[in-house]
Amino acid sequence: MMEKAAGKLVVVMVLVTAAIFEGTRSLSLCDMSDDGLLACKPSATQPNPVDPPSEECCKALTGANLTCLCSYRNSWMLPSLGIDPDLALDR
Repeated sequence: MMEKAAGKLVVVMVLVTAAIFEGTRSLSLCDMSDDGLLACKPSATQPNPVDPPSEECCKALTGANLTCLCSYRNSWMLPSLGIDPDLALDR
């Protein structure tokens, strides 16, 4: 389960970006809440990524639309937020 969650973190990071752009407005992107997105960010951020991803992150990913999340994998938004896409995929 952790390997699947790790591979999905890149997509989650894109969603975190969307949450930031939305400000305080509640967000649901690819069937993940902003809280779910933020729970996954520490596992895909350098220099000290959290390994393994938190239980909250894994729970958030279980209900996520993974196809939708993966569509953000090569987005410019991830690096702009300090998220390392390669690290997120490696998790």
